[in-house]
This record gives sequence, C-alpha cells and structure tokens, in this order.
Amino acid sequence: MYKSRRFRFLECGADGGAEGMRIVFFVHSLISDWNHGNAHFLRGVITELKSRGHNVKVLEPFDSWSVKNLIEEHKGDLQPILSGFGAFYPELSSIRYDRGSLDLDRELDGADLVIVHEWNETDLVGRIGSHRKFNTGYRLLFHDTHHRSVTAPQVMGSYDLSGYDGVLAFGEVIRGIYIEKGWAQRVWTWHEAADIRVFKPLEGDIKGDIVWIGNWGDEERSAELSEFLFEPVKDLGLKCRVYGVRYPGHAIKVLNDYGIGYGGWTPNYLVPRLFSSFRFTVHVPRRPYQRALPGIPTIRVFEALACKIPLICSPWEDREGLFRDGRDYLVAGDGREMRRKMEYLIRDRGAAGALAAAGYETVLSRHTCGNRVDELMGICKELGIKDNG
Repeated sequence: MYKSRRFRFLECGADGGAEGMRIVFFVHSLISDWNHGNAHFLRGVITELKSRGHNVKVLEPFDSWSVKNLIEEHKGDLQPILSGFGAFYPELSSIRYDRGSLDLDRELDGADLVIVHEWNETDLVGRIGSHRKFNTGYRLLFHDTHHRSVTAPQVMGSYDLSGYDGVLAFGEVIRGIYIEKGWAQRVWTWHEAADIRVFKPLEGDIKGDIVWIGNWGDEERSAELSEFLFEPVKDLGLKCRVYGVRYPGHAIKVLNDYGIGYGGWTPNYLVPRLFSSFRFTVHVPRRPYQRALPGIPTIRVFEALACKIPLICSPWEDREGLFRDGRDYLVAGDGREMRRKMEYLIRDRGAAGALAAAGYETVLSRHTCGNRVDELMGICKELGIKDNG
C-alpha cells in the first residue's frame, strides 16, 4: 500500500490526468490511526479530493511513532492491516521517506497547494517554509489539530511559520491563539468532520448497551471516565465494552473492577460495525478540550453521529454552534445525570431513535469531509489558487 517510488504529479491523478489541483500533504501517517486521530479526517478529505479529480500526493516518514506502535501491536506483521486499509480506502496510498534524504525540490515540483500537519518534526516544518519563500508557484498551509497551542505553547511557538501562507486550525479558539500570539497572520477555522463513505449507519445484531472508543492516554480524563462512564454503567448493570490504546495495567484493572470489557485497538474503519452492535455511546472529552478549548469536539462526535448511534456527552461547550444541543445529542452535567440519561435511552427506544436521526441529519448537512473540502476550496480561492477539479 505504501509507495516507495518517486513520481511526478502527471503520473498520480485520480484518473491518470492532471485536470484538478496538484496537492501535497505532509502527514504523520495515513495508514496508521494508532493513537493518531488525525488520520481519520485526512483519509476522508484526501478521498474526497481525489473523487473530485484533484491530484493528491501524501508523504509520511518511515519512522513515525504511530506506525512503530502499530507494528508492535501486530508483532511485526502489518499485512492484515495493509489489506484491510486497502479494502476500505482503495484510492489511498502514501510515499514513506527518510528524513535525511527528503528532496523537497523533487517532491514539491508542480504543486499548487501544500498542507503540512503539525505532528511533523519542527525542522521539517521550517524546511518546507523556507522552500516556499523561494518558490512562489504553490501555496503553503500549516494544519493544527491538537491542543498543544494551549498545553504546550512553547512547542507550538517554536515552529517557524514565516514562510507559510496561513494556518488551518480545527477550532475557533485555536485560530484566535495563533492570531493573538503572532504565530501566523492568516488563520482559518477548519473543523474536522466525518468521512461518510466509511462512517454510516449499518445493520447489526445488538451485543451490548454501550460502547466507548477512546484512548486512556496521560490521565487527562481518568476521573471523568469514572464519573461519566464506569460508575453509571456499574450502577445500572449495563453491558459495556471499551476500545482503545495506551491502557496501562492499572487501567485494565479499573475496567475489570467495573465489569467492563476491553477490546484493545481496532482499526478506525471498523468502528461503524462496532457502533451498530450497541445501543448508544458517550463522548468524554479530555480536560484540555473541556476547559481550555471549548467549542472543539473530537472527531469521534462527528463519526458517531454519522453512524446514527445515540450519543450522550459529558459537559462540553459547543461554543461554535456546530450541533443542536439536546436534539443531536444529550449532555449530562454530572454522573447522576448521566445515569438518568442512560436509563432514559435504554427505556425509550423511540426517543433514542429520534435523537440518533437528528444527529445524523446535522452531520450530513454540515459536517462531512465533502463540506470541509468545499471550505478548503474557498480558502484556496482566497489564496489565488484556481480550482479546476
């Protein structure tokens, strides 16, 4: 699935031609979503761009930590993952490069637009910016999809974005931080969204009450998970299963103590099948998003609603009006309210179905990767790039 050969754009169009824009993405990883949620959105956006006739090239380093961990997860055998990825994303592939031998002149020759994700190494971000200063044939954007602008501002401030034409920030709060701190002069809010080619309602046999998909991580929400998921599940006697990575031994013990099953890592493209097997799911944002970055949901919210599964959220402020609070999902202010709302969805299947249908409607109308590509095309127009797709 990975391509190691070098190629010019005329060889890699969606249909072998070169009618659309020529776009280069520098990403952390395309194939691996091991603790790497941005891969979800990138896959959908790149698929959408290619479907519109744009010519897209994706580059990622050989030694990304996400791929390394995925290989370790499968004891060195990536073939099943490659096969599954190819089945769900037949149009997608990437070029893996060695950092020391990356030839930017060659890779960016003929590009119209270059997008560099913020999980790239600081020196590479700077190198690409320097290349842009001496090459006016393309436009260059930095893509920020993380909370580090708040939790690690010294890291984000160390990126040299002086050669960039602007920043794509996945929330209005982050956009404001870039402007306030002077990290960039032009910043657009570009939220994540659901890839509805993959995330869609599926028929399935119900195997449990509630499924939660998320990583344990760095204790950023362990207390919230206890209050809004583990304790209500135990009190109500619900059948619950959790999927994700970075669960240390004590976290597994916590799950066992609450009678919750642990499914480990699962490829993101199989998540719709998991959603189809449970009655509802929950969204428990990490503390940085809840407290410092209101208005930014994780991509799991978009994906869950796209699969038409009822959703209950622990407190977060939809400051940017992305959804209809109380209609697209329910919000529980504390653990006691979460128990009541879980009980409500279990008891009233009609209400659960109406909730799921409303959330699904909002995603289809406003929050698909197609919507985001439309927004990106508008940004390209502002930057003077002609869309021939």
